[in-house]
Amino acid sequence: MDESGVRARAKDLPTEPGVYQFYRDDTVLYVGKAVNIRDRVRSYADPRGARIRQMVERADRIDFAVTDTETQALLLEANLIKRHQPRYNVRLKDDKSYPLVQLTDHPVPRIEVTRDPEEGATVFGPFTDKGRVETVVKALRETYGVRGCSDHKYANRARPCLDYEMGLCTAPCTGEISEADYREDVESVVRFFEGETGVLADPLRRAMESAAQEENFERAANLRDRLDAVESFHGAGEEAVAARTDERAVDVLGVAVEGDSATVARLHSERGQLVDRSSHRLDAPEGGDRSAAVLSAFLTQYYAERTLPDAVLLSERPDDDDVTAWLNAEGVAVRVPGAGREAKLVELALKNARRGPGRSDELGALADALGLPPVSRIEGFDVSHAQGTAVVGSNVCFIEGSAEKSDYRRKKLPDRNDDYANMRELVRWRAERAVEGRDDRPDPDLLLIDGGDGQLDAALDALAEVGWDVPAVALAKEEELVITDKRVYDWPNDAPHLHVLQRVRDEAHRFAVQYHQTIRDEVKTVLDDVPGVGPKTRRALLRRFGSVENVREASVGDLTDVPGVGEGTAETLKERL
Repeated sequence: MDESGVRARAKDLPTEPGVYQFYRDDTVLYVGKAVNIRDRVRSYADPRGARIRQMVERADRIDFAVTDTETQALLLEANLIKRHQPRYNVRLKDDKSYPLVQLTDHPVPRIEVTRDPEEGATVFGPFTDKGRVETVVKALRETYGVRGCSDHKYANRARPCLDYEMGLCTAPCTGEISEADYREDVESVVRFFEGETGVLADPLRRAMESAAQEENFERAANLRDRLDAVESFHGAGEEAVAARTDERAVDVLGVAVEGDSATVARLHSERGQLVDRSSHRLDAPEGGDRSAAVLSAFLTQYYAERTLPDAVLLSERPDDDDVTAWLNAEGVAVRVPGAGREAKLVELALKNARRGPGRSDELGALADALGLPPVSRIEGFDVSHAQGTAVVGSNVCFIEGSAEKSDYRRKKLPDRNDDYANMRELVRWRAERAVEGRDDRPDPDLLLIDGGDGQLDAALDALAEVGWDVPAVALAKEEELVITDKRVYDWPNDAPHLHVLQRVRDEAHRFAVQYHQTIRDEVKTVLDDVPGVGPKTRRALLRRFGSVENVREASVGDLTDVPGVGEGTAETLKERL
């Protein structure tokens, strides 16, 4: 690959963090990470060293994968280097891995920082800063008293050990705390690692303030330092992926459909570590839910001659129930996560699926086709409900053709079976917040409404009522017609300016459906009718199994693994469901 080839390829690359790979045929020559993939790859047009110059000359293509954070890029680069052993990378000879935090698979779990988690443990990580992880784990133990001793030391104790005297453990070994109460504390630890920083930060802050009032300044300073570590723990983007170690191999699939073609991005993790990624092109079907149809086709064709993973996480459920039944029969867990770390992984797969060559001019083409000034920021809107119940609205944002997750918003709407009224209220909500200065996001260059004439008219009415001067168009499904207040456009399926609108529309739809499913499950499920299952246990069941259907299919033994579910409640669940 010569200088002009590198520069030409760099123009099509994203300006986001991620990893890039130089290939010759199907062999990986080099793996690198970057804060800005485009700028970093462009620098290879003038390589400084003879070794890298030789690598560039031998390469015939460049591939990439975007990540949410620089830390994720660092971890993915390290794992790709270990897997592919590229000739031009400097490679470590050992097999050192990043630290993880595990809660062991024991009636009274212990917490531990480890690089080799036990079978069946609940694992969080990997993390890059072991010192920070150890600080956080110690703070968790002091706050919730979770044990750190081995199972051998835990068994047959007659009196509590030194950890109990030091306030690091509540001594469930000698009955100082009941197993039920202990597991509630463990659940709080899980919530912290799943992102609820306040579970640990709030009690640390109260203890720090109390120490300061008592003029115990040394302890207050120590607590302050721990609080800083805790509050920066999630914000620093440390975590790359969390996994159950009974699911050692997990594939994450995201699909993006554009015109007559589709892209499926696959992320692969092993033992909780993101280790590989790939991208696959397919022909897109016509009509219906095309993304769901693509997933059905991909799952059967891709895994027909490959080893099946323990679980697949999907951006949406396949449209063919036989595919899901086949995977379940093969022992593969199929989940469409709505929140938490698994949902973040699916969003990352979607982000990679939506990235591709040839998008540099699509926004310019869109502005020209609609007769608008330059378009950079597009916000999409959609409404989801079940016959007028659990009604929600989504407001997603794309900047320069890429999803801007931090600017996503969602809103619970009044229950009613009126799509036009629901869309009018959703857009009015966004417009009023913008006009009154209560929304810290900049005004978009274009609003995209998921729907047809009726939904667009409702949105335009809301804009006029509030006085928010922002252009709006609608994109109708099936025929993929672009509707404005003046005319209807029927652009070719391969038009890049149609593709960018389709990405925004599909993401608004996905985000609305995801929120609707969450609200629907929160509002009422059949689990609420089972004696012994309260709101906390219901949430634990849904968090563990993902859906009521998966709870129904679980064994009594699996159900009793959920905190708060005894054997009697598990048997009742099997009878009622």
